[in-house]
Amino acid sequence: MAAIHLQTLPDREEQLHLMQEDARYDVADDGDKDHTCIPDPSVFTDIASRPAPPKIPKVFVSNDCTFNCAYCGCRCSNERRHRYSHEPREMAEMAVSEAVKNGHGIFVTSAICRNADYTEERIVATLQYMREELHYPGFIHAKVMPGTDPALIEQAGRYANRLSVNIEVARASGYERIAKQKNRDNILTPMRQISALIRRKKAEAGRSRSPFATSQTTQLMPGSTQEDDRTILTLSEALYRTYRLSRVYYSPFQYRHPAKGYDLDPVSTPSWRTRRLYQADRLLQLYGFTPEEIVPASAPLLEEELDPKLSWAMRNIHLFPVEVNSADYDTLLRIPGMGIVYAKKILRARRYCTITHDVLRKIGVSLKRSVYFITCNGKYEGGAAADRPDSLRRLLATPSTPVYEQLSF
Repeated sequence: MAAIHLQTLPDREEQLHLMQEDARYDVADDGDKDHTCIPDPSVFTDIASRPAPPKIPKVFVSNDCTFNCAYCGCRCSNERRHRYSHEPREMAEMAVSEAVKNGHGIFVTSAICRNADYTEERIVATLQYMREELHYPGFIHAKVMPGTDPALIEQAGRYANRLSVNIEVARASGYERIAKQKNRDNILTPMRQISALIRRKKAEAGRSRSPFATSQTTQLMPGSTQEDDRTILTLSEALYRTYRLSRVYYSPFQYRHPAKGYDLDPVSTPSWRTRRLYQADRLLQLYGFTPEEIVPASAPLLEEELDPKLSWAMRNIHLFPVEVNSADYDTLLRIPGMGIVYAKKILRARRYCTITHDVLRKIGVSLKRSVYFITCNGKYEGGAAADRPDSLRRLLATPSTPVYEQLSF
């Protein structure tokens, strides 16, 4: 009699490990809409105005995907992937357990199992069970599948604090290149619907207002369409303005192993580029910069050696030095090494005293960079470097950054 081989189902810890592997290409996992969560906290050196919060765990309803996106470990042509799917009750219990353990919330996502609506129904059922049966009160970020029915989007938003649908590419032609089942319409249509629902629910008054998610995010993969950073930041600015996104996340495009149906050369977008995009994104959202200022047509790529604000300052060296005793808030923000917190401190201190370099040090301002771009009561302490832009550039340049461990699917 032939032996019968039964597949051993993974236990809870093994399932969570598989989910972590499946989530490595998706970085939209922050737990607070008012903060920024990124792989490397040092990305915001000299630009950040607030710290990154702890990451929240992701749980996958299923990784048995019908789509065949070249970059994704869940793609249907990836024969090495261990496939799994969870029933909503089981998924809800696992999600709440992880959320309570983490203490900052949970991200409920999924590969596209069967089709977008079937998958979203399972996500909604999971969220409903979490809220109504397990009475979980914390933060939930839920993924919306490309092309999901508007009614399902509204149901998901009823239980989630945040929704997201990933745009992935900076050019619509990129879908044919790396994600052939996705297109501009099945990404932007649900994004537009989420935005409209958030605005409508916020406009509803008093007790008649039904609960709905208060924010949405998206993810974009630099390098997926061989685009420049000017293209990416122009798109991000348009997404913020048009759909009022809380955040655009940037995840390096990685293609190292052949995927069936795609004829692509190996690509590994360097991690320093993602770091610079996050810095540039904060300049857009918090510092009043425009894409044209950060990446003009004459310089459409962000620099590895200089952060984007410093790069802008070097292109506009004629605007410096700035007198800190008379500069307005917006001008102070443009000084390399000067962030939002210290710009506000300077304005407050000016009510009581004349700002000197010693006063700046006392209130915590680092003069490592800013000293070359300011005067204090007419006094300049930057030496002769500012008269030689090439020398100043070399002085302020940062060493090349190490490449992070690349994704391997």
